[in-house]
Amino acid sequence: MPHQGPVLPRNDPRQYDDLADEWWRPDGAFAMLHWLARARAALVPPARRPGAVLVDVGCGAGLLAPHLVGRGYRHVGVDLTRSALAQAAAHGVTVVNGDASALPLADACADVVTAGELLEHVPDWRAAVAEACRVLAPGGTLVLDTLNATALSRLLAVRVAELFRGVPRGIHDPRLFVDSRALVRECARHGVRLRIRGVRPTVVGTGWWLLGRAYPALVRRAGRPAAPRIVPTWSSAVLYQGRGVKDG
Repeated sequence: MPHQGPVLPRNDPRQYDDLADEWWRPDGAFAMLHWLARARAALVPPARRPGAVLVDVGCGAGLLAPHLVGRGYRHVGVDLTRSALAQAAAHGVTVVNGDASALPLADACADVVTAGELLEHVPDWRAAVAEACRVLAPGGTLVLDTLNATALSRLLAVRVAELFRGVPRGIHDPRLFVDSRALVRECARHGVRLRIRGVRPTVVGTGWWLLGRAYPALVRRAGRPAAPRIVPTWSSAVLYQGRGVKDG
């Protein structure tokens, strides 16, 4: 879905306003974000106390919200894009307009902090990590997923992915991808012992999804297949999850 005005630079936040109608379409431009939200929620522990707070940094339109129902958290979402925040609020998220690198939140206010598909979009991912760890209470859990800074990741997530119909062009700037080893070290500097694992979408489910983008009538005749799932894989060279607990 091309921008209707001047061509925007890669990773320009204005793209999300152009794509505002795509957030909650299961087969739309942000389909993979739905799959990742479900996988991210699986790493969130049940709330340990009444009134527990989960801060969702880079919450977008609140795609994590349906997967947190019944988990016992007040879901606070922070994002720069107001059009996305309006949709997040409609899905029960307490929204805050703010920058991931300067969160307008108090120290140690969160029992859980999530940062899903965020770090590869911020100009200074180290500042965003520092802020996520700052607002996380001692003993709290950090959950994130992002793209690795490897040649394979740049090839698959940008060059190859953007060949497919329906995948937004220019949504990623490969120069911002995050080296997994550097991320582990940075989290450790802020008291969070992060463990990472590679993840990928299921092959069959993704194949059906891509086929549906190219030949929707054919897939409808075959019956609507289940949405792809994000599953662990042996390599973290492209897409990876991280989970860690803050010291103290």
